[in-house]
Amino acid sequence: MNIYFKKLLKLTIMLSSGLYLTMGHADYSIGIGYAPKYPDNFVNFDYVKPDSKKGGTIRLSAFGTFESLNPYLLKSLAPAGLSGLVFETLMERSLDEPSSSYGHIASGYELSSDELSVTYFIKKNAKFSNGDKITANDVKFSFETLISNMSHPQYRIYWADIAEVEVLSNNKIKFKFKQKNPELHMIIGDIPIFSSKWFNGKEFEDVILDNPIASGPYFISNYETGRFIEYTKNPDYWANDESTRRGMYNFDKIIFKYYKDMTVALEAFKAGEYDFIYENHSKRWARDYQGPNFDNGIIIKKELYHENNAGIQGFIFNTRKDIFKNKEVRKAITLAFDFDWSNSNLFYNQYKRCESYFSNSELAADIMPSDAEFSLAESLSIPTKFIQPKDVSFFKSTDKNIRERLYEAKKIFDSLGWKVKNDILYDVNNNPIEFDFLLAQKGFERILAPFAKNLKKLGITLNYRTIDLSLYQRRVDSYDFDMMVMSYPQSQSPGNELFSMFHSSVSNKKGSYNLSGINNEYVDKLISKIVYSSSRDDMIISAKLLDRILWNNFYLLPNWYINTHRIAFFDKFVEPQILPKYYEATNYILKTWSIE
Repeated sequence: MNIYFKKLLKLTIMLSSGLYLTMGHADYSIGIGYAPKYPDNFVNFDYVKPDSKKGGTIRLSAFGTFESLNPYLLKSLAPAGLSGLVFETLMERSLDEPSSSYGHIASGYELSSDELSVTYFIKKNAKFSNGDKITANDVKFSFETLISNMSHPQYRIYWADIAEVEVLSNNKIKFKFKQKNPELHMIIGDIPIFSSKWFNGKEFEDVILDNPIASGPYFISNYETGRFIEYTKNPDYWANDESTRRGMYNFDKIIFKYYKDMTVALEAFKAGEYDFIYENHSKRWARDYQGPNFDNGIIIKKELYHENNAGIQGFIFNTRKDIFKNKEVRKAITLAFDFDWSNSNLFYNQYKRCESYFSNSELAADIMPSDAEFSLAESLSIPTKFIQPKDVSFFKSTDKNIRERLYEAKKIFDSLGWKVKNDILYDVNNNPIEFDFLLAQKGFERILAPFAKNLKKLGITLNYRTIDLSLYQRRVDSYDFDMMVMSYPQSQSPGNELFSMFHSSVSNKKGSYNLSGINNEYVDKLISKIVYSSSRDDMIISAKLLDRILWNNFYLLPNWYINTHRIAFFDKFVEPQILPKYYEATNYILKTWSIE
């Protein structure tokens, strides 16, 4: 039994909400739709090496620059590693379960019988890096700061169903809900906790380069904006012996070195300027990870398998722009992208085409709608005409090559009354069809070049160029773009984050992730259905129907995904024997690896 938490009863039940808890005074773990894997007295997660050697330094690379040590502002380009290494949350997410949390800063929680409030209990040994104990007032302060107008709007969206916060005692805090929300008491556990002393009397929006005061295993020991940031292990870290940290965060120092060009960064890696690299560029992975150090085993090249819900990556259409308001126009442009040619000639056949907004998961809709989807649509008053087979006309098939797809695109433009004159396509108002593509990574230019060539055959001009990362972020936040690349990663149990991604209420809210400007009442209904579903089966059907409607509206041009993490590292590390199922590579390495 956990030293900071004692059960009163051992009887496990499944609530009507579909979340498994253990009855009694307080509960230590949460699982959505299933019983959590680990018991209350678990010693460590299976994917760590509990007796890992402590010490040493790991050096990694990061792209671009950073401007702020505050990761929670809208206008904040924060450094790599900051959120995970310096800040901690009430609960710790497990990496080998679809959606489970275990008490970390919190020793446990108690969900009210009417499911309209939850009380969290703060561990008495939890403390900040300055030695101060973490109290319920700190939790309240952190939450209220994050949902204020000074913070990034995603937090207000994520916790929108929290009505009120009440401090009950020094180590006890109650969150009251506006309505029943099956995952709300779980995502409260995701609140990052920090000290008001970090602000040093300033307004939150003015806390830019002030060193954070939080509870994480590391603090910032040195940095130079745009060049590097160094994190040092806190020798008095409060959670070294907690089950949620045993075998984790084993390095004394973690250093990220910044590079403006990742090709240059790779050469620096091979020269030994840093120790570990995560690669997301297929050409570099296929051609550049070779040489004497690879041959003699000094550098190890490896692919780590994962079962992550890949979500979707794509070329976003900004539907706020007149040119992209018509779904048929978006479909015609989608037909002009030849993924199979790109995968063969540019990607070395390393990728799979995104086939869903929930690619690589059970949430992806099939081509044909199911009876369950029709029943759900009827219950939500979604007209049957919108429950159509998934449009995969732009996918590879034996009877359609790119020339035929371009012909299909031309027929769409013809049906709209658009005409080609002197090799330029004009709309019905005689405006030439031309748009820009916003880029932050130069490597995408080689992908857009053949796409632009195909569009040119239709009389369309596609302009693209890579701009500074800071300017890029400002333009994205203010929706100042025509098209851009965007990735929407998803968990195994998507929930409140969908509001920020696709809901109409944030379609014009600065800083939201609804970059396409989706404003669709049926999408809104399905997001609410997913968030408030009473069982996992209901959630899955709702996700499939949401996927179908998003997909068939061509809000983005689907790209590709890969079900492995491509990494390389100098042979100086020890890895745990067991890989988790759901993880991001760099975060996993920093959490679980150690020096040999």
